[in-house]
Amino acid sequence: MEDVWVEKYRPKKLDEVVGQDDIVRRLKAYVERRSMPHMLFAGPAGTGKTTCAIALARELFGENWRDNFYELNASDERGLDVVRTKIKDYARTSPMGDAEFKIIFLDEADALTPDAQAALRRTMERYTGTCRFILSCNYSSKIIEPIQSRCAVFRFKPIGDEGVKEYLSRIAKAEGLEITEDGLKAIMYVANGDLRKATNALQVAASVTKKIDADSVYKSVGMARPEDVKKLIETAIKGDFVGARKILDNLLIEYGLSGEDIVSQIHRNVYDLPIPDTVKIKIIDKIGDAEFRIVEGSNARIQLEALLAYFSLAGSEIRG
Repeated sequence: MEDVWVEKYRPKKLDEVVGQDDIVRRLKAYVERRSMPHMLFAGPAGTGKTTCAIALARELFGENWRDNFYELNASDERGLDVVRTKIKDYARTSPMGDAEFKIIFLDEADALTPDAQAALRRTMERYTGTCRFILSCNYSSKIIEPIQSRCAVFRFKPIGDEGVKEYLSRIAKAEGLEITEDGLKAIMYVANGDLRKATNALQVAASVTKKIDADSVYKSVGMARPEDVKKLIETAIKGDFVGARKILDNLLIEYGLSGEDIVSQIHRNVYDLPIPDTVKIKIIDKIGDAEFRIVEGSNARIQLEALLAYFSLAGSEIRG
């Protein structure tokens, strides 16, 4: 079976992590001092939280880092019993070898129940001598305040285009791939700051062809080209509702997109339209209504056509 590139090319050292320079600098200072506090990694998916935790453990503990690194996915095991048994039992034992402490990495910690979090804060406080905790989450607001106050908080940001380009170029060189400039731009558009998504998009496209261009990327990941979505919006705003409906049909048939996917891409493209801000505000408000209705179970086709109809009405307001 072909390797999953997300794991195959996961950075082994902190210096290899891209797009999080300030965070890497702080973590390397802990490595130099051979000490660290409890930490909370917060930020969007695919921005390097798990990678930084593993790279930190590698640099602290060396080749046998797994002996002193315990990883749990809190979304799978998130009840009170897990904190009272698995986590507590591991935290109370002494570290292996000459390590000063062990690390417990709780991925998706914002999925822990409130009772589990309340039990965890006492465990974190009691076993600091033998164990440090790294909690990873998408939404730090879902972590109770007593735990946040016990942790050094690291806020991860979406990976910038340069970071994505550097990382993908490294993979392409190792795999013998050729990525065109428009192919890179397409992957960056698809990923939207999520490096995991960018890596997966590259691997899926590479399974079809060794030359990665925009067409191969969009078709492999099932997303419409941004220029096609922009044409859809502009056609509707010009008042050509029938023409916009034909473009919508083409997007649905050629790319097989869901209603939520199209609404999401329309939202991303609205900001680039050469229309007054007051009209953009009204359009975005309508996009929000359409997205909510689709998620709640309304007919996606009807909601999309209603949205295009509103674009046509908004366009008549612009034209006067």
